[in-house]
Amino acid sequence: MSELQGRVALVTGAASGIGAAVAKRLHAAGARVFCADVDERGAEAVANSLPGAIGLGLDVREEGAWSAAISNILGACDRLDILVNCVGVSHATPLAETTLAEWRHVLAVNLDGAFLATKHAIRAMGAAGGVVLHVGSASGIRAAAGAVAYSTSKAALRMLAAAAAKECRQAGLPIRVNVVSPAGVKTPMWRSMPFFRELTLSAGSEEAAFEALAKSGGAPFTEPDDIARVVCFLVSDDARHITGVELPVDDGFVL
Repeated sequence: MSELQGRVALVTGAASGIGAAVAKRLHAAGARVFCADVDERGAEAVANSLPGAIGLGLDVREEGAWSAAISNILGACDRLDILVNCVGVSHATPLAETTLAEWRHVLAVNLDGAFLATKHAIRAMGAAGGVVLHVGSASGIRAAAGAVAYSTSKAALRMLAAAAAKECRQAGLPIRVNVVSPAGVKTPMWRSMPFFRELTLSAGSEEAAFEALAKSGGAPFTEPDDIARVVCFLVSDDARHITGVELPVDDGFVL
């Protein structure tokens, strides 16, 4: 587990869920990990569990916040090798009932944040190279009714990664940009959705609610660490020839 020894990695959304799992996996693989989240205390708590890791407050929607975070990392390590953008929000609302504010919030976090992550990572990595990886969603490949903003934002990641990867290749920069897109994952994001809270009450527990969703949706729910394992592969040298792609991790849900 030392294939990333000496690499410097920034993980967004690191306070919980997939982001926390990714931070732990990268740390176990030898990387120096910076855990970033708008929930700064949560990010620091995860970082404190990983010797040598550092927690940062980061609102991915704000360019100034990105500039400050990257400056802190370069000041401490003089390099950035890996950026894994795990941030994601959703509103479980039918299209006709989705407000413009809800639409803008989801796209600001999921898409503006991904754009800024990619832009600032490429600037920081430069000719030294590196890897940018975004966590997308199977709902960006197979549309999810009742989550139009979420599906749209995650679908756009595929083109963002492809365009960025092509620009880097044509500019001679050894920077890879990819997307990993899970289906259902047991993360705290589900608790923000009223229908899931109601399902949890009727089913008796979150685990039972996940099982009910899996039966109705046709794909089993995975653990955050299942996705973190795939992330570790895609940012490693074993995936050095893979760029500009979206990899579903979904038990065939999108087929």
